[in-house]
Amino acid sequence: MFQILVVEDDDKLARLYCTVLKRNGYRAISAEDGEKALEMMDKEYIDLIISDIMMPNMDGYELTKVLRDAGTNIPILMITAKEQYEDKQLMFQAGIDDYMVKPVDVNEMILRVGALLRRAKIFNDRKIVCRSSILDYDAMTVTINQEEISLPQKEFQLLYKLVSYPNKIFTRQQLMDEIWGMESETDERTVDVHVNRLRERLKECSDLQIITVRGLGYKVVKAE
Repeated sequence: MFQILVVEDDDKLARLYCTVLKRNGYRAISAEDGEKALEMMDKEYIDLIISDIMMPNMDGYELTKVLRDAGTNIPILMITAKEQYEDKQLMFQAGIDDYMVKPVDVNEMILRVGALLRRAKIFNDRKIVCRSSILDYDAMTVTINQEEISLPQKEFQLLYKLVSYPNKIFTRQQLMDEIWGMESETDERTVDVHVNRLRERLKECSDLQIITVRGLGYKVVKAE
């Protein structure tokens, strides 16, 4: 089940959005500003963010910029009271994926959420198929030649992220920020340890390969 983070300082609106999302099959949690959102993202895996712009402490612009500067590609749907072209330009320059103008039509919001999740390559069944290998996100398992392998959470999330974007190079810091959280004090060499463990577990798999890009990080190459 997809988990969506609603970042909204208006408690009534936050509860409304969360209720509608839950009725449509999503898990929903809320934070009252960008700072709280970042704290929650250190503890919870989030598939998509719905965020207001004007909030105390850290607004929607700043939250988006922090996430994008960290290399996080999580879809962001911005809610705004502003309709001027310049305001829309600022939002997209910050790194949002889509926006809605208040008052929000919650039925349209659900449609946009679904479209953003599909666009982000996070499919409804949350499975990635690569020839004879299947990554099942909900079960946190990898099936290779009909043999199922269970992986620890961090290892699976790391592998799933890399396989979701074949041939894309991720730096160790990007992977640390996305999988372990931006506030984690864990050394980024932890990524190397997890990659080595994955390589050992997947040594019989010829469908995909984790490649070290010297001086940069890692990428996954799928078999042709």
